[in-house]
Amino acid sequence: MSSEANAASPEMGGRPLSEEAVVAATQHWLVRAVIGLNLCPFAKAVHAKGQIRYVVSEARDMEGALTELEAELKWLAEADPAQVDTTLLILPHALGGFLEFNDCVFFAERLVDQLGLHGILQIASFHPDYRFEGSEPEDIENYTNRAPYPILHLLREASVTRAVEAFPDAADIYERNIETMQRLGHEGWRRWMGEKE
Repeated sequence: MSSEANAASPEMGGRPLSEEAVVAATQHWLVRAVIGLNLCPFAKAVHAKGQIRYVVSEARDMEGALTELEAELKWLAEADPAQVDTTLLILPHALGGFLEFNDCVFFAERLVDQLGLHGILQIASFHPDYRFEGSEPEDIENYTNRAPYPILHLLREASVTRAVEAFPDAADIYERNIETMQRLGHEGWRRWMGEKE
């Protein structure tokens, strides 16, 4: 797997990070949280096969993010699924506020329809401050969708359908993930992810 973007230099803790560091932090989250805690049973196979495209965005605002998203949706729709099954569009410079990010997700889903890709591609969303509707900001269940950076995850509908058919309890994933996070708690999550207090 390799990143597919121009060099980026997001700031974290006052230190500029390279595109490679952004991708590495994202991969750490994917391996430890998404795969390691089995938050998405479908992620392990595409990771193991090297079928994930990592794109570090240069966008500084929602307009820029949506422009890059349009390009990536078109790219993935034309790509060979055996080579690239899914794309993580990572937004280290933009949409740091969750409410703005949530607005962007609304427009992102409309963009899928406008491009005639409804039923072909779909978008999942992750954010450092992700918050499910009706939850409090620090409720542990929010951490199932918390990533080191804002991320728009582009998925193929056909791959999702196949994965759901192969996983008999797909409908129970959300509830099981909440139970996993509640067992871990905040301290357990920090330890699992290797975060400092």
